[in-house]
Amino acid sequence: MNRQSRRRLAGLLGVCSLLGVPVQAEVPVTVEAQHFGCIREMTPVRHFYLTNLLGNLPASLAAANAPEGAIYPPGTLIQLVPGEAMVKREAGFSPATGDWEFFELEVSAQGTQIRARGFAEVNNRFGGNCFACHAPARQPWDFVCEDNHGCESIPVTRQMIGALQRSDPRCGEAELQDGDRWALFKLQTLVWLGEARASLARWW
Repeated sequence: MNRQSRRRLAGLLGVCSLLGVPVQAEVPVTVEAQHFGCIREMTPVRHFYLTNLLGNLPASLAAANAPEGAIYPPGTLIQLVPGEAMVKREAGFSPATGDWEFFELEVSAQGTQIRARGFAEVNNRFGGNCFACHAPARQPWDFVCEDNHGCESIPVTRQMIGALQRSDPRCGEAELQDGDRWALFKLQTLVWLGEARASLARWW
């Protein structure tokens, strides 16, 4: 066998070897209303809650606690308040949003309904665009907003956030603390104003 033939044979063997290596397909991340339950049953991380719909909670927690930021694994579900969520979909699902899908939820004692879902087009109850809010935290925080991640401030105080978490109707009886009722009243006023602005924007 001459040198050229040996090269051809080596090339063919290399191709066959590659074809014989099993390739693990990306696991799809299925997200339906039933995947959103009591927020306090998720794992608390600082002021938000998270879980992983694919069962890979340790990797999600590792990303959340990485001092310099990290890419969250597929299946990560993050909630700051019961009515909003972001879920990391499978790689390549939405490159523009880092594969995050945003959700606007309606919650009650009976469960959860998805009011809106999507990527760069979902707005919250205040009329703000979810992706536009999270975009400044693209690097190195993988679009997850916290106090020092570059996101624009929101008109919601830490006590309002805590009051919403403690009063999630899907969790059963509320666990309100001092000042929570007043915080919830002020928050409801902000929601009404946001909805009014959104209605005016649609008309004009």
